[in-house]
Amino acid sequence: MVLRMLHLIFLRLLALLALLVLLSRSAEAKDIELLALLHESAVLRRRLGVRARLARPGRAVLATLARHLPSRLRRTAWSPPKTCCPGTAG
Repeated sequence: MVLRMLHLIFLRLLALLALLVLLSRSAEAKDIELLALLHESAVLRRRLGVRARLARPGRAVLATLARHLPSRLRRTAWSPPKTCCPGTAG
């Protein structure tokens, strides 16, 4: 019981530390991480040889998220929101 409680406290402290690290990072560092994750996703899709097929709700979420990207990231995106999410303005 005590060990379980210590484990939970430890996990909460780790989550708090991760939040503090995230909040202290600059917007540029976050943008770089986002671009790296997009690249990793593109590489994995190429390796698998599959194309993402999103349902309407998925396309709406993707279009909304893409709209909130900084303009300099939207200009360098591989495909604009209207290409990846037909029927959305972007």
